[in-house]
Amino acid sequence: MSAVEQLGYLAAAVAFVLGLHLMNSPATARRGNLLSAAGMVLALVITAVRLARNTETMTGPVVLLAGVAVGAAGGALLARRVPMTGMPQLVSLFNAVGGGAAALVAVTEYVRLSPAIGAQTTVSALLDVVIGGVTFTGSLIAAGKLQGWVTGNPVLFPGRRAVSVGLVAIVVAGAVWVLITPNVPVLVVVIVAAAAFGVAMVLPIGGADMPVVISLLNAFTGTAVAMAGFVLNSVALIIAGALVGASGTILTKLMADAMNRSVIAVLVGGFGTGDGGPAAVGSADTSVRSVTAEDAAIQLAYARKVIVVPGYGLAAAQAQHELSALADLLTERGVDVCYAIHPVAGRMPGHMNVLLAEANVPYPMLKEMDEVNDEFAVTDVALVVGANDVTNPAARRPGNPVSGMPILNVDAARSVIVIKRSMGHGYAGIDNELYTAPATGMLFADAKSALADLTSSVRSLVG
Repeated sequence: MSAVEQLGYLAAAVAFVLGLHLMNSPATARRGNLLSAAGMVLALVITAVRLARNTETMTGPVVLLAGVAVGAAGGALLARRVPMTGMPQLVSLFNAVGGGAAALVAVTEYVRLSPAIGAQTTVSALLDVVIGGVTFTGSLIAAGKLQGWVTGNPVLFPGRRAVSVGLVAIVVAGAVWVLITPNVPVLVVVIVAAAAFGVAMVLPIGGADMPVVISLLNAFTGTAVAMAGFVLNSVALIIAGALVGASGTILTKLMADAMNRSVIAVLVGGFGTGDGGPAAVGSADTSVRSVTAEDAAIQLAYARKVIVVPGYGLAAAQAQHELSALADLLTERGVDVCYAIHPVAGRMPGHMNVLLAEANVPYPMLKEMDEVNDEFAVTDVALVVGANDVTNPAARRPGNPVSGMPILNVDAARSVIVIKRSMGHGYAGIDNELYTAPATGMLFADAKSALADLTSSVRSLVG
């Protein structure tokens, strides 16, 4: 490489680092995304120039540009068409594409350099294909679970652990063989075994653990990309992969801590049963107190402090704009309004933050669990919109699927209003004890229509 090309790759890497730093805050996340994208564009341009300069034909640059065009068009189309409720599935799909692409790079280089390939490159290639293979199939299964194409329940087939151990043994034995004696067919066996292990790893994991799984697979993708960088001797690729791998690992640990579960416990699987199906509405249960939109509007309008607790139901109803409009109206009346964000609310880390940012909710109004939990005790009304397991007081008792999971202390508020379509359970598969608490009023309706009714009622009843 020329000095200019090296400096260009270094500038791209710096853009990745600074972009990731800016993504640490919702207020600067968009700039971070744009800066990181600019770094990637720069890296692609330099790569195209190098290909054009170092090859006698234009085949390489043409193939590269065609791939960029197809990928950019597909990315733009998905970004515009995929709703916020489908964003976790899209992230899982991107993880699969990243891991699979990194593995293909390693296979191509291994075949090209074999049998004269060096030990260092062989080790990097092996790590790349193993991690990439696991990431590819595991991410596809995770996306299928989130989309509903694969059951959200833990798939606990007989002998699953023996199968997993057997697949790991095949991967290790094949890797040792390839390391001692370069052999393309054995490398293919290693890839197939790694891909099968990805399926066996994610299938037993239930829907409640999907946020942790997405973060973990994102870390896998970054690590696979870094290994591809070592195979290609590309500093920019190594830095980009290392950043994604490190940030994904940190996020995985934070998500596991937020659920009071170790990463090993998540991988063992068995927690979470998928979205709860329709259940009898509150009117059929004498222990549940139903309220009308007018009753709830009066409580909200005359409250001094309101904490909004968003959940996946808000995303499913695409009601973030209606919620923002209600909060703005209450704020105009002098009500102190903020949003309580649980780390695993929704189906992926940061799901609620992104959803509310789309509705232009001011960033200072978004408060994390540790910051806001003590405020519930001095809150007049807690408005829960589609959140379930993250508000369940049963987590404070042992002996149930959410035991020990840190929750939002919604039940400490003077009054609680829950907007929900039915009494159906969440991912953990158990009833939410908050719904039957004396201070809780259930507003059974779709979140979008219920929030619109609340806003209309506040305007008409109190001006």
